[in-house]
Amino acid sequence: MEKKISAMNARQKFGQMLEEAFYRGDTFIVERAGKPMAAIVSIEQYQQWQAEREVFFDRITKIQERMGEYDASEIETEIAEAVTLAKES
Repeated sequence: MEKKISAMNARQKFGQMLEEAFYRGDTFIVERAGKPMAAIVSIEQYQQWQAEREVFFDRITKIQERMGEYDASEIETEIAEAVTLAKES
């Protein structure tokens, strides 16, 4: 469950927020003057995001390695030509 909480209130209830995040999986959006400033999530959720991020960047790196032999301007030219041909069809 996502909950919004002011920074002042978060300061007063920090321990309770940690327990709710850890045991119940609650997420807290900490706001200052109504503006979201930070989030408190369970360590499980954080680790999942980190793992997903690592997989994503590994894929990007592999794509960059495969595309490394191609010149970026050539790729852009070919894409532009393909778009033009597609529009003409």
